Amino acid sequence: PREEVAYVTCTYRSTGIDQPDFLATVDLNPRSCSYGQVIHRLPMPNLKDELHCAGWGPACGCFDSGAAAKRTKLVLPCLISSRIYVVDVGSQCRAPRICKMIEPVDVFWKCNKGYLAVTHPLPNGDVLIANMGDPAGNGKGGFVVLDGETFELKGNWESECEAPPTGHDFWYQARHNVLVSSAGMVPRVAGRGFNPDDLKKGVFGRRLNVWNLSCRSLTQCFDLGEDSLPLNVRFLHSPEAAEGYVGCALSGAIFRFYRSCEANNWAVEEVIRIPAKDVSGWIMPKMPAFIADLIISPDDRFLYVCNWLHGDIRQYELARNCKPRLVGQVFVGGSILRGGPVTVCRDEELKCQPEPLVVKCKRVYGGPATLQLSLDGKRLYVTNSFYSTWDRQFYPSLIK
Repeated sequence: PREEVAYVTCTYRSTGIDQPDFLATVDLNPRSCSYGQVIHRLPMPNLKDELHCAGWGPACGCFDSGAAAKRTKLVLPCLISSRIYVVDVGSQCRAPRICKMIEPVDVFWKCNKGYLAVTHPLPNGDVLIANMGDPAGNGKGGFVVLDGETFELKGNWESECEAPPTGHDFWYQARHNVLVSSAGMVPRVAGRGFNPDDLKKGVFGRRLNVWNLSCRSLTQCFDLGEDSLPLNVRFLHSPEAAEGYVGCALSGAIFRFYRSCEANNWAVEEVIRIPAKDVSGWIMPKMPAFIADLIISPDDRFLYVCNWLHGDIRQYELARNCKPRLVGQVFVGGSILRGGPVTVCRDEELKCQPEPLVVKCKRVYGGPATLQLSLDGKRLYVTNSFYSTWDRQFYPSLIK
């Protein structure tokens, strides 16, 4: 059935407003009098958490656990505070409530991890959360595990000696016994904002990691190039498919990863590269295509990519053994809009700078940062905040 509500994580961090982050419930029923409006706000009990990527609890897609595919719990990891909230959305879907909270000190002491990023349920019913750093903000990848029934913190997923230098996102294919994770940023440095001088200092990750899902061991690593910053990982939805895609934020490249002919080995190939634009009035003479998120349609036909700096959402058609083909493009904000402070001097793709986006007489600021696609593949939802410190730097009007 068509979705009735959406849950959106909203942050006040870096805005100067001393209020807690909140989970917004948005009415998505077109027949409702409150369609397209926030109908409920669930404030967090603490300040400056920076809610980031919400993830469903174990009931969604974890068929090995015998759980019904009904979404009743939402797990909210915090990118800055390293706190974890569990929200009950099953009892009252239009007015959810917090049912559990894990404090940062427990994550620090039990896992020696911090800066929690992305959540997905595991096939056995537990919940896996990828992290970006250690408690001090140094780069450190890996995962923490929550019990799928009690949501108690169980500890680290991988062995301590195998933690990658940075981390951010992951996805897995259970039938191929593989989990693939991406790199991220060193939190204590990237948290000060984007600095071009950091491009040569190892602040931004460049590795794609392949794990044995059952043994929880690291089996392969791929270097995707200097300053690539691979963030988002997506497998094809077919449980038999041994391939997926990863988007690199700073290089504008998208790689396809797949099982090679050699037994149990994986390979990568670059299939898309969005060109940078020559600009003036910006912090660098070239503005890269910043791939902040990507998502694959449920039928594995289309790949959707959001370009946070340029401001466009792209639709690529996927075909077996062929490179993805660009079939759709729409601008949702961005930094190169007509009349703004940035002038595009040379563009390999566009003939002119796009117009600003206005919805219901209101100018939309920021750029497309995170995506969610309806289960029937007909409606694509997008939010415009990537990371509060970088929002403030690149889109001050959004913060205002």
